Amino acid sequence: MKKLKIAIIDLVTKGPTTALWARVMHANFAGIMPQIVALWCEQAGHDVTLECYTGFEDIVEGFDQNYDLVFISSFTQSAQLAYALSNMFRSRGAVTALGGPHARCYPQDATKYFDYVLGFTDKEIIKDVLHDAEQHRPEGLFLSAKQQPQNLPGVRERWKYIHATLQKAPLIQIVPMIGSLGCPYTCSFCIDSEIPYQQLELDVLKEDLRFLLKTVKRPHVAWHDPNFGIRFDEQLGAIEEVVPPGSIDFIAESSLALLSEPHLKRMKKNGFKALLPGVESWFALGNKSKTGQATGMDKVKQVAEHINLIGKYTPYVQVNFVLGLDLDEGDAPFELTKRFLDLSPVAFPAYSQLSAFGQAAPLNLEYQKAGRVLPFPFHFLNNNHAMNVKPMNYSWIEFYDNLIDLSEYTFSWKAINKRFRAMKTPIPKWMNLLRAVSSEGFGRIRYYKEIRRRLEADPEFLPFFEMETTKVPQFYVQRLQNDLGPLWEWLPKEAIEHDPKAYLKSEMAKEAQPVKAEVVLQE
Repeated sequence: MKKLKIAIIDLVTKGPTTALWARVMHANFAGIMPQIVALWCEQAGHDVTLECYTGFEDIVEGFDQNYDLVFISSFTQSAQLAYALSNMFRSRGAVTALGGPHARCYPQDATKYFDYVLGFTDKEIIKDVLHDAEQHRPEGLFLSAKQQPQNLPGVRERWKYIHATLQKAPLIQIVPMIGSLGCPYTCSFCIDSEIPYQQLELDVLKEDLRFLLKTVKRPHVAWHDPNFGIRFDEQLGAIEEVVPPGSIDFIAESSLALLSEPHLKRMKKNGFKALLPGVESWFALGNKSKTGQATGMDKVKQVAEHINLIGKYTPYVQVNFVLGLDLDEGDAPFELTKRFLDLSPVAFPAYSQLSAFGQAAPLNLEYQKAGRVLPFPFHFLNNNHAMNVKPMNYSWIEFYDNLIDLSEYTFSWKAINKRFRAMKTPIPKWMNLLRAVSSEGFGRIRYYKEIRRRLEADPEFLPFFEMETTKVPQFYVQRLQNDLGPLWEWLPKEAIEHDPKAYLKSEMAKEAQPVKAEVVLQE
């Protein structure tokens, strides 16, 4: 096998930006798998360049013209940026491969624009791509392992890639770590809902923590586990074995069901400074929030009490909600969320609109069968700029009226001040303020109001939202063009649109042809 010149691009954003929040935080959102793929390629004897794209790099002119193979990792919101990059690199003679959540969610679409599209990716899959490294056009190959990898290289092995990326973060530098894959909960909208939970090697975890203590002054670590602490005693025990209390600051996403007071006390002792639990709904998922059968205001009171307890032990708490679920009806879900904010000002609320990301979750098949999935350009599928599932119990105008009302309540100066005063330490205070007055707070209110205005005033909007036409309103096309900047010219024009029923059609094709031939790569 010849030595290849390989580029690996980790897209943590979807286009050029000058935002202060992006400057401070985007480099801290770097993915783990792009670093691992870079390591595997290097171990195979190839020349590797890894770039984490934060929105500030010159991604058009900043890369060599003669790469043999380019791997791109992308969430769906940056898929059209990835498509444009693939087209640009292909024009220079490179073979391209796509990994990350978009590759898993929309393989039918992605294979139109990449030579390889990678689902579950282990070292053998990467070896196959490196061995083949050929153009596959007009239809790329979709390759996927049978399951998630059993083991992953740790921080010590990935350090040169981590260190290079963190040099782009001017104020706070957060090291990505992962201790487990999959999740035991079955939230119907989640990409991990059918991925079996598995804990990764604790010896690797401990080795990495020892390495960080020797290499970095007061490290900050973000756990990328879908749900940290499923095997709580084992994971915390491993941390306690090697990390002196107060020497590493940790950030983790976990469920309320795991955050009991004994666990919180133990986490505080071991340096957990930010927790991100999910509530999702006031009318469902009681097992995850540890509220049992309680719904409505009863659940609000229980959750608020629990969040306030977390706030006593953890300086920063973000609470995640999903708006527009089929169980929601009327203004109750939105009003209940307001009451929660009143009762628990220590929490920063993060709102996501219900979105069906291709084949991420089985429930998406039901949405597609019911004809409820809109063909919004991928660029807007970030849980906030577009809701691509037609609401069951709301008109679009009703939904946006409620969304705007809740957002204005959440990011009123009164609410901002209340959250600011509820924080006990300086950094969380100013983080909350920055998030509120930036694109995440004030910016989204302006955006939602513009969408609401256009639902009445723009003749292209309501027919598209009501699925009377598949023509994407020019408003979205223009924003996509503006956001991509110089890469707009590289986006294939047909890539502006996609088939929102591709997952359903692929499943129907499997039923019609139960015997599927295996893809055999060239020897």
